[in-house]
Parts: sequence; C-alpha cells; structure tokens
Amino acid sequence: MKRTLLLVVSLGLLLALRALAAETGVFDGFVVDAGGAPVEGAMVTATSRGLQRGTTVYTTANGAFRLPPLEAGAYDVRVRRLGYQDVVQQGLDLHDGTQRLRLALTPETDPNELAWQLPSSLWMPLLLAELSSDEKREEFTRQCTFCHQQGSWATRVPRSAEDWDKIFKLMARMGGVISPALRAELPHAFNTAYAEASYQQPLMQARFTAPAAPRNAAAVITEWDIGHPASMQHDITVHPDGTIYSVDTNQDQLYRLDPRTNERKAWDIPRGDSPLGGVFGTAGALIAPNSNAHVAPHSLQVAPDGSVWITLCLGNKVARFDPKTEQWQIMPQKEGLYPHTLRFDHQGRAWYTLAVSNHVGMIDPKTGEQRTIRLPARTWGQALTVRVVPWFLWASKYVSMGDTSSGEGVNLPVPYGIDIAPDGGVWFSQLNERRIGRIDPSNDAITLIDTPFPGPRRLRFDSQGNLWIPGFSAGLIARYNLSSGEFKTWKLPIGGVETPYALNVDRHTDTIWICGTNSDTLMRLDPASEQFTVFPLPTRVTYTREIDFDDAGGVWTSNSNFPTWQIEGPGPKIIRLQPNAAPAPDGLQARRD
Repeated sequence: MKRTLLLVVSLGLLLALRALAAETGVFDGFVVDAGGAPVEGAMVTATSRGLQRGTTVYTTANGAFRLPPLEAGAYDVRVRRLGYQDVVQQGLDLHDGTQRLRLALTPETDPNELAWQLPSSLWMPLLLAELSSDEKREEFTRQCTFCHQQGSWATRVPRSAEDWDKIFKLMARMGGVISPALRAELPHAFNTAYAEASYQQPLMQARFTAPAAPRNAAAVITEWDIGHPASMQHDITVHPDGTIYSVDTNQDQLYRLDPRTNERKAWDIPRGDSPLGGVFGTAGALIAPNSNAHVAPHSLQVAPDGSVWITLCLGNKVARFDPKTEQWQIMPQKEGLYPHTLRFDHQGRAWYTLAVSNHVGMIDPKTGEQRTIRLPARTWGQALTVRVVPWFLWASKYVSMGDTSSGEGVNLPVPYGIDIAPDGGVWFSQLNERRIGRIDPSNDAITLIDTPFPGPRRLRFDSQGNLWIPGFSAGLIARYNLSSGEFKTWKLPIGGVETPYALNVDRHTDTIWICGTNSDTLMRLDPASEQFTVFPLPTRVTYTREIDFDDAGGVWTSNSNFPTWQIEGPGPKIIRLQPNAAPAPDGLQARRD
C-alpha cells in the first residue's frame, strides 16, 4: 500500500514538474531592414502585461536574436533601433517550444521623429550652448538634473516667461538652488534651444552617435513595473535571499520584488507624528502635487543580520525593517538634517550622510550608540547657514518665514555619497564643493581632499582599496589612489552631456558599473583594459541613481525619474541587466526574402 501511494505521489510530482516545464516558450528570429539586410544592435523586447514585465535582448551582427525562456501566455513584442520606426506585434501567444519571428524595420525619415528618438544626453548640449559661461553650464548641470533628465520630451516644451517662473519656484522649493544670474538666462535658453528651427540641423548631424549595443552582446535586460505613476522608486538593494527591495519616496512605502516568481509586496513605512513634508513641511517647502511624503524613504541597505535599513530624509529618521517578522524600528535623528545615503562598515555599524546639515551620522545596532559628526564647510557663510537651519525649521512652526521659492541663498556643501574603505575609514563626498573626505572612526578626525572635477556623487571602493567617484556634472568617473593621493579620470563614452549619478564596483571582478543617468544606458568599465561597454536600455527616460549586484553577476538598478509621468510607460521600474545571459541564437541568419 505504501509503495503504491509512493508511486502515485511520485507520478504526480513528475507530471507537475513536466507541466511547469511545459509552461515556458522561446521567441527567436531575426531583424532586417527594408531591403532585407540584417540590423545589428536592435533591442527586441517581449512584454507580458499580466506579469508587468519586459524582457529585452540585442540582435547580433547577422540580425539574429533569441530571448530566454519565458512563461507561456500573451506577449507584445517590440523592436527598437535608432534611425528606424518601432515595430510592435501585439498579443503574440507563446506556448511550449520556439516561436520564430522575422521582424522588418522601416527607416524613419521624418526629421522631427528622428530627433525625438535621441536620448536626453544629445539634446542637453543645445540648451547649454545658449548659456553665457562655463560656470553657468556646470551650475545648471549639477542643480537642474538631480531629479530628472534634462533634454527629455517634458523639458523641451516651450513655455511663457510666467510659466517658467512657476517652474523655477517649484524647483527652488524642492532644493534646486540656482543663482539669480542663471535663472535670468534660462527661459530664453530653453525656448531658443528647443525650437524646431534650432534643433533640427545639429541633432540630425548627431543622430547616429547615440549609444549602440555592444557588438555580439549577450545581455538580457529585464524590467519589472513597480508601484504606480505617482510612485518614485528612488533606490534599490539586493537581499541575500535573492529578493530586491526598493523605496517609494513619494508614497512612504517599502517594496519587495521576488524576480523568481514576479511577486511584488509593499509595506507602509510608519510615519509617527511626521506631517506632510516631514520636518520641512512648515518651512515653505512644497512637495510635488501627487506626493504623499511624510518621511520620504531615500537610501536603503541590507544589514549583516538581513534586516533592511532605510534613511527617511523628510522624516529625519532612520528605519530598520525585519523581513522575517515584518516589524519596524524607527530611530529619530537626534542631531542633523536629511539622512541621505547609507552604508554598513565591517563592524555592522550604519554610516550615512546628512545632506542639509553637513553631517555624517552613525548608528551601532549592537549597542544603540548614535554619533553625529559635523563636516567642515568651505566658507563662513556655509558654516553659519547649516547651523541656523534647525532654528529656522523650529521657528517656521509658529511664524511665517517668508517665501522660499526664490531659490537664492548660500550654496550648501551637501555631503552625498559614502562608503567604507578596507581599513575601516569612512569616506564621503561633498557634492557642491568639489571635495571628498575621510573620517577616522576611532576618533572622528576628518581629512578633506579637493577633486579636480565638479560634482562628486555616490562613490565606491574596489577590492584593492581604490576609491571610484562619479563626476556628476563633469560627465566622467575618477579613481583615487589612497596611497599616492593621485586621481585618474575617464570621460564617459556618451555623446552629448552625461550625468553619472552613481557607480558601483563588482568586487568579484573589479569592473566598474556606471549609471548613464541622462542617456538611458548602463556602462561598464574594465579597469585593466580601460575599455568601456555601453548597454542601451529599452525604456526612454530611464533615470538611474543606484546600482547593486546579485550573486549570479546580475546588475540591478531602478528607473526613478521624477516626475514619474515623464518615463515612457509611464511608471517606475526595477531593472536587471545580466551581461552574459542571452541564449546564443545559433543557426539563425537574417536572409533576404
């Protein structure tokens, strides 16, 4: 009887496994032009509306492609290549086995449509050319691109002087501080640069310089829709259990994606007594119209014990989430303002920048100790301003402190990126000061180092102890040798203006992965050969801020352009790039019919 029962159970399991195996299929085929010639570097994307997930591969030199096995069901397949019209086949039914496609692209001949295909990085130089000095161009790049791309379709809309003034006031309330001189030039610069008569000739000359797919690329790009059009998925982190966590800054939520099952789950982050806008809510600061941010989760990391730690920038708190119990611990910031980017040291202590008040904070989970270290300011005006901001926020609860929308005032240092060196030193960047620094955690002693480029942002160490730094407003990355004190820089291989928000180092290989924040790309640098590889991403207006890795070598980021409605779709996404995961399309050859 037992043997019979075991046989029945075994057969049932076998049939179930076969059924599961039968529920996948493969799209493959080739992409050709109007004359039947193969098209290399086209992006072929299969999107499942039910799973809210798109999977993309690049075509090879002979125009062939093969997507990885996908769940059976209905898919929309799109082919995209610069210089051609998109081809979309909707409602393709994928079953067990292989479905072969022959997809023909038609050249795009309309100059306006061709221009609209170009990434923001190629549009932005037209605007910068209208500004009167290099100083204003750098200021604009650093201050006016930290939430969204510049040069995207939404930023190219012509506006009246009154409408531009409204936009500048909104940006000022949200932290976009620009000088009165730059502000005076911008309305004319925008309207002139993006007028049809101005852009057609220069953009058409550059239309084929947009990033192409790496030759013979074997990458697979997967995009999961996450949240909704009012969400803003600022940062992501990869958990050791294989799940991905992201934070919705606009809606005060923590999300988890399981890429193996496509399951998403969201938790509300406890707000406590934080009002709308958090500690800045009574100071004249204006959050976006569709925002519901009381605490505004910003950066997140996985602690050594598997818990997820999150900076709550508007709430002025740090949160700990236990995935096992789904319980929260909220730690108010005793001193300093705007907890920003967070990393753990080798002792399991959380270190994070405090962007508004020019501090670095530390929390030791084992002892409960909290420390706040004030960083040096470059000027007396900065030093005074960062000290009076807490008083200003307190006073604004009781009396009107005036309109903050002018955007004028002292340019704060803004401690931004942070990482831990192999020797335990805590390194940080000051975004507005062309400066990095080191804190000795044993005595809080601070060493400051000027960078030979502007806009140092989210920096990281490699396995050899070299510090890698993105130059956000300089379009480059740099390596700082701690022993020699020397910088080496690499200009990013992107046409136009690139704004690398962050980078990260795969410490298994020491390859550097960089956000192509203004060009809809991810980039990889091999330091040994000094060769870059550019991976175009399939969604237009892909604004990336953080990079992490899984154990299989997958590269993870999120599309967090804000406002979210500017993203093609529209909506935020979690993105995985697997550099060598595409099945080889052996035996496939584009042919002329």
